[in-house]
Amino acid sequence: MRRPPALRAGDRIALIAPASPFDRTVFDRGLDEVRALGFTPVFEPSVFERQNYVAGTAEVRANAFAAAWADPSIAGVLAVRGGYGSAQVLPWLDAEQMRAGRKVLLGCSDVTALLSYVTTRCGLVGFHGPMLVHLAAGDDGYDRASLLGQLTGAHPYGELAADGIEVLKRGRARGPLLGGTLTQLAASLGTPFAFDAPPGFVLLLDDVDERPYRIDRMLVQLRQAGVLARAGAVVCAEFPGCDEPASGPTIRSVLAELLDDVPGPVLFGLPTGHAAGPLLTVPLGVDVTVEATTGGRLIIEEAAVG
Repeated sequence: MRRPPALRAGDRIALIAPASPFDRTVFDRGLDEVRALGFTPVFEPSVFERQNYVAGTAEVRANAFAAAWADPSIAGVLAVRGGYGSAQVLPWLDAEQMRAGRKVLLGCSDVTALLSYVTTRCGLVGFHGPMLVHLAAGDDGYDRASLLGQLTGAHPYGELAADGIEVLKRGRARGPLLGGTLTQLAASLGTPFAFDAPPGFVLLLDDVDERPYRIDRMLVQLRQAGVLARAGAVVCAEFPGCDEPASGPTIRSVLAELLDDVPGPVLFGLPTGHAAGPLLTVPLGVDVTVEATTGGRLIIEEAAVG
């Protein structure tokens, strides 16, 4: 996996809208936060385009992403928000051109489509974490320490400390962390951009507002596609809004049952992606250790930037 250079004060961060459109007031607050972090936000006018429920045509969104990636003055690319539409961009991208560049790519939710492409198809480290809409909320939206620690420090971050991580299955495993939002991972299967991880990888799973039977359906799809058979461990995010209403099963119990055949440990409750509180920034493509004995721990064993 090729690591991007570590971000430095003053670096230019390109803001892209690969999925849904956004509120301009939130966008402006996000700009202020990027500047407060010490970086220089830049964007093309096309970021404000709208076409029904997406931020402009797929070609426009892809061209903005590719142009930012090819620009040597840009150190990182930050998605404004998720929603829907990132997968539409993929046919317009060139994997060889993407491999030639090494930049920070930060996002989550629907942006999993781009993160999966960059990590499993292009061999580049990516970052599952806050987008501009989360930065706009300040300390309530994202964890500043893990963001700056992962993106600016050319050394292993160590343990990603968070309250509330539960052990669904005990064990210990080490491997490259890959994955993201379950909906996007499942939707990629059967396409030229299918999520394709190596044996022994650690699977990161995240989602929001999906009833347990839908989570079950998507995990069955991953199992039947051979994805779960290659996973040595699974780290689940918080899955907010995914409990069955009334007296139905909780998403925690459903995940514990569905992932019981994973050979290694399974954790639940990592606050990344869709979370009730500040989002952690988690590197994708670098080796991590999952410790699930008396308590759950996720330890970043490699530097994510160079």
